[in-house]
Amino acid sequence: MEEYLRVSNCKSAKDMWDTLQVTHEGTTDVKRSRINTLTHEYELFRMNANESIQDMQKRFTHIVNHLASLGKIFPNEDLINKVLRCLSRE
Repeated sequence: MEEYLRVSNCKSAKDMWDTLQVTHEGTTDVKRSRINTLTHEYELFRMNANESIQDMQKRFTHIVNHLASLGKIFPNEDLINKVLRCLSRE
């Protein structure tokens, strides 16, 4: 019902599509901003003190998956190297 109310005043199928796309995916500016924020998190990613490898991997995977859903994909080799560089010496 909620979707119908969003598109009921649209004049064409294109207007309906654009309305639903912005509603569910966000505008291009929002997506670009989110990609920039997540890329910054990726670049600065480090293992926290007293953090388990599993918890670090969960945080890393969360960032990488969000970036992938927004269209930014990293080669596996880059991801592996990033994780290895982030591990603490302990």
